[in-house]
Amino acid sequence: MTINLDSLTPKQIVAELDKYIIGQNDAKKNVAIALRNRWRRMNAPAEMQKEITPNNILMIGSTGVGKTEIARRLAKLADAPFTKVEASKFTEVGYVGRDVESMVRDLVESSVHLVQSTKKEAVKEKALEIVEEIIVEALVPAMGKTGKKKKGDKSENQSEVIESDEELNHKTRELFREKLRRGELENRKIDIEVRSSNSPNIGVMGGPIDEMSMMNIQEMIGGMLPKREKKRKITIADARKILLEEESAKLIDMDEVKEEAIRKAENLGIIFIDEIDKIANARSGNGGGADVSREGVQRDLLPIVEGSSVNTKYGVINTDHVLFIAAGAFHVSKPSDLIPELQGRFPIRVELQSLKEEDFYRILKEPKSALTRQYEALLSAEGVELSFADEALAEIARIAFAVNAEVENIGARRLQTVMSHLLNDIMFDIPDVIKPNTQVEITKELVVERLGGMVKNRDLSQYIL
Repeated sequence: MTINLDSLTPKQIVAELDKYIIGQNDAKKNVAIALRNRWRRMNAPAEMQKEITPNNILMIGSTGVGKTEIARRLAKLADAPFTKVEASKFTEVGYVGRDVESMVRDLVESSVHLVQSTKKEAVKEKALEIVEEIIVEALVPAMGKTGKKKKGDKSENQSEVIESDEELNHKTRELFREKLRRGELENRKIDIEVRSSNSPNIGVMGGPIDEMSMMNIQEMIGGMLPKREKKRKITIADARKILLEEESAKLIDMDEVKEEAIRKAENLGIIFIDEIDKIANARSGNGGGADVSREGVQRDLLPIVEGSSVNTKYGVINTDHVLFIAAGAFHVSKPSDLIPELQGRFPIRVELQSLKEEDFYRILKEPKSALTRQYEALLSAEGVELSFADEALAEIARIAFAVNAEVENIGARRLQTVMSHLLNDIMFDIPDVIKPNTQVEITKELVVERLGGMVKNRDLSQYIL
């Protein structure tokens, strides 16, 4: 799904998002503009690049309408570092809990992982050759050439014997190499040396210590301890995965990875702050209690969102050009309950619409990763072909919408409850009762039979996720 950022116009971004998310065109339009603006900034005159800051977005909408999915798909589309955090998990400085800077460190970790994956893919072919040689050596060790002759030996005969032994060894190794390439030895066990680091779990007695300092202490002590090589007997399939990871890591320059990861996080990073409404103060006039801490978290968030330098174990990252997307239902509080300074840092406000019955039908039918396609893929692993009649999808959508209206509106997540209840018996019967190479069609009658009671029954607590 990843496409080069410079080839993505806002319309193309929305078209890509449409493949996975139904409706919410206003939100898609705004995130598409925000993503395109990143390319525009990087191609603007050098003196203006530092001045252009991203327009952070505040998404307002109830659970299950697609807020997180829009941000996640956007990041995947642009191959951008992405992290999702929940505002309710943060605490004000001085309290026990996660500090707000940890979201930036998570973003850098995500960026390092992205860059490492790209670099490892580039050296994969060379690493596979090295891994193959290690496995062949474990299967058939190479003969060492002596090159020395003792006095009184029949040199010609001895030379012939050595040559023939070496030739036989070489032929055997090549034979095993061919079998290895054909995948005939995957379950055979071999002994390999695996590097294990002695990174201890360290606790600090005394006063409180921040997360960054703790990481630095652990890394420093872990670096001082020697890395041991441990012999393990595992299958060739498992050995290849472990060795490929080790050899790929040796072939890439970690300093280069860190520099590129910091640069990528600063220019392309997306931080999604969910449940921001939970730290907003509803102006009820009660005051005190948890509200003080909530406002403290908002004030701690402010410098990060405004743009500041944060220390991470990979280096210092500046958050001036990181895109922040905040989201919340705002059932109890309102966006205006956030402190004014923080409100000003989220100039784009988008209200996501609650899903209608037609939206549920489209969610089941249209997206590339639709729930119906997921179940079809699951059962295809058993050799069973699952299909859904169009009327059945319409009935599932009607029931899901009705249950949401009766109990708690949890948006598209309700479809998972309904689909699970519909298909549980069928999935239980495979492969004992329903044999492979069977076709199973879900009809409207079957949906009504199995799910009809969900709407009629007023006590629906068992269906709430």
